[in-house]
Amino acid sequence: MRVLIVDDEPAARAKLRRLLAAEADVAELLEAPDAPAALALVRTLAAPPDLALLDIEMPGGNGVQLAAALRERGVRCVIFSTAHAEHALQAFELAALDYLLKPYTAERLAGALARVRELLARPAAPVGEWWVDGERVKLADVQWIAAADNYIELHLPPRCLLERATLAEALTRPGWAARFLRVHRSHAVSMSHVQRVQRLASGEALLTLSGGEVLRVSRGYRDVLDAFAP
Repeated sequence: MRVLIVDDEPAARAKLRRLLAAEADVAELLEAPDAPAALALVRTLAAPPDLALLDIEMPGGNGVQLAAALRERGVRCVIFSTAHAEHALQAFELAALDYLLKPYTAERLAGALARVRELLARPAAPVGEWWVDGERVKLADVQWIAAADNYIELHLPPRCLLERATLAEALTRPGWAARFLRVHRSHAVSMSHVQRVQRLASGEALLTLSGGEVLRVSRGYRDVLDAFAP
């Protein structure tokens, strides 16, 4: 496992180095004191780290913003390590595997690493596919995605699969933004599954999908209607 530590406090980085050194499967430790340095470091690597352990309050950009950028560069696992409890919701919206509140124990870190190992044990899904609860799903079969608190529902009629993520986070994944279009704060549709567009006088619209589902396009997203043929 290759691990990137990003924290502006030298003592915090030293603690993580010491704890991670005791883990037999940690093959490489990388460090950066802030978000710009972390991004610059990752750009020089032939392959992204498996895990990023991020502080949140740092100079040059916070850890939540950094997590999104690292995910775009292929970092599969993110854990936040911070003294600030108020950012936990944002962290889990980015599908962070854990949120370590300083000061934490070696046992608490070990529990978080166990979740990392579980995720890394799954092979990366091929382009156009995604792992959901141990099942490899073809994105072409997903007709729409719905927000469900801290989860998303992937609708493949007549089936519906649940995954821990937010709609906003899901739509930043490689390949997802080109396939799914957000038309409401609560749902996004697969453009290839839209069969009919009915524009309403209110400025909203109704989309009929190939499975027969009818979803509403809210007025706040009416500009996306230009993506569909008249």
